[in-house]
Amino acid sequence: MKVLIAIPVHNEQKYLAKILEQVRGHSAGCDILAVDDGSTDGSGEVLRQIPDIVVLTHERNKGYGKTLADAFEYADQWGYDWVITLDADEQHDPARIPDFVEMARQDDVDIISGSRYMKEESSYEQVPGDRRQVNYLITVLLNNILKLSLTDSFCGFKAHRVAGLRKLRLTVPGYAFPIQFWVQAVRAGLRIREIPIKLIYHDPTRQFGGGLDDATIRLRHYIEVLASELTDPVGPVLLPEGSAFFCPCSRC
Repeated sequence: MKVLIAIPVHNEQKYLAKILEQVRGHSAGCDILAVDDGSTDGSGEVLRQIPDIVVLTHERNKGYGKTLADAFEYADQWGYDWVITLDADEQHDPARIPDFVEMARQDDVDIISGSRYMKEESSYEQVPGDRRQVNYLITVLLNNILKLSLTDSFCGFKAHRVAGLRKLRLTVPGYAFPIQFWVQAVRAGLRIREIPIKLIYHDPTRQFGGGLDDATIRLRHYIEVLASELTDPVGPVLLPEGSAFFCPCSRC
């Protein structure tokens, strides 16, 4: 089984050297890819100094979703069976990589998604209130519509079967990417499993950038992406029987 560890990077110079050292220490037999999404803080220089990793560089910032889509395309082009994604800001513990690899080896699922909220002892107080509320609302919506049982729809620590990714057409470039991903994964019949991971928040003041720093605007944007994906004219939206669309905003 050929596994790629893919790490999206945007202005993570503060954490990069440490996180990549940890990833290398827990990814024996795996290759490592970093996608630098137009960093301006010296992250690119740090990446170029680290041996034994492949670096893709966006000359300008294209967004979190585009960064992941490029990592998926790279994995497919180079013949990987699985691609494991995790963030570069130390919110994901690289020590869990072997657990994702072992579960992938069991060969009975297509998406293995980390959840920061499966453990009762998780300290939710670490998560800024507006993020916790928006993430909760979107997770409830996705579960209601898609008949899933997710506890954390926005976690970026995942293992993806590359053959399953070929069935998806992922075009959302920004932070709403996971919403499109879940709709298409269900539409494609991909098998999904969540596993618990540690909830880590080193910097609760971090921002999304632009209007998305406003929780109301961010929630509205996420709902608009969800509604658009559910009515995608490219093909029929094949959702589980009994699915319902409930939207908490006043416009839908």
